Amino acid sequence: MNAPQKRQSIIIVGGGIGGLAAAQALTQQGLEVLLLEQAGEIGEIGAGIQLGPNAYSALDALGVGDTARARSVFTENLIMMDAIDAREVARIDVGEAFRKRFGNPYGVIHRADIHRSILEAVQKNPLIRFQTSTRIETLVADATGVSLSDSRGNRYRADAVIGCDGVKSVIRQTLLGDDVRVTGHVVYRAVIERADMPEDLQVNAPMLWAGPRCHLVHYPLRGGQQYNLVVTFHSRREERWGVSDGSKEEVLSYFDGIHERPRQLLDRPTSWRRWATADRDPVDRWGEGSVTLLGDAAHPMTQYLAQGACMALEDAVVLGQAVKACNHDLVAAMRLYEQVRIPRTARVLWSAREMGRLYHAKGVERQVRNQLWQGRDQDRFHDALHWLYGWQASNCLQPLELATSVKLS
Repeated sequence: MNAPQKRQSIIIVGGGIGGLAAAQALTQQGLEVLLLEQAGEIGEIGAGIQLGPNAYSALDALGVGDTARARSVFTENLIMMDAIDAREVARIDVGEAFRKRFGNPYGVIHRADIHRSILEAVQKNPLIRFQTSTRIETLVADATGVSLSDSRGNRYRADAVIGCDGVKSVIRQTLLGDDVRVTGHVVYRAVIERADMPEDLQVNAPMLWAGPRCHLVHYPLRGGQQYNLVVTFHSRREERWGVSDGSKEEVLSYFDGIHERPRQLLDRPTSWRRWATADRDPVDRWGEGSVTLLGDAAHPMTQYLAQGACMALEDAVVLGQAVKACNHDLVAAMRLYEQVRIPRTARVLWSAREMGRLYHAKGVERQVRNQLWQGRDQDRFHDALHWLYGWQASNCLQPLELATSVKLS
């Protein structure tokens, strides 16, 4: 069956990485998109992010893979160090054999650069319109479509709505009414110029220093001219989800007893941004009718697997393919999309929580962690990661593979 003669319309709420990717994927199926963004301009904040092979597969499907690759740094290893004694715990080779196995590299990129890579394509797309400074307040769905209204009383109507409006999603609150799970883990992020990075730590790899109830990770950005620094610790106080300016004094207070080699990095940033993090327990549905959620609105997760943006990119590709598979029956497409994506993102979310426990192990747990991967050859590492990095856009509607586990055990 061919697509309907009357072009279907979609409203996407949120102009982050997930919202832009969804817009691109849906227009590939011939749908018209109105993208509504609360901020005054379409942009992205943050620092660096990591992109696994699954992310590059999704970016290729969206037609922006080459652009994103040109702005990425491709790493050769993933390295875990013990932050107390500065000994290497594990090293995963993500070079030639890894790339051959998974069909794509492991890369790091500035968040603004990956956002820009998708935005440039979206801005050239005649089927996509943008509207900024628009804060959606209400949503009403009926048998013929979905109506939205914003804070200024403007009304919008479309055949379907995709909520890509982040962790504190208005669309999700309307549909599900649940609340975020504040983790108590605080993340500090900063970007350091190469000249300020210690020479012995200028390595072409995400290098993670695992400490008791804390860790830090660093990796190169923008051709190695900058380095991303991310520091995480378990807060001593009750936290509320949000972003604010950070304090070097607070960071240093959580890293007593850490080896001087990683600790020296804490003095290098001239400014920090502080994130009190949150995720959500998985649920068995994200929407109803021709409304659904995508990215952090659907499945906010902790950063311990570096898969938040990767999952949003996968979501977008699957949503577009679901529309195609369901012959543009948008209600059926939303349910197929959820059927495919809820189990996979739940597995990633739960696995990220477990990896956080391993990173922050102390006492006997630390000793056990440091012995887990001794003598592990690279094929076994790659086998253990196949369920995650082996995702391909070409077969993205197939059921979740359950044969392997994220735990490298």
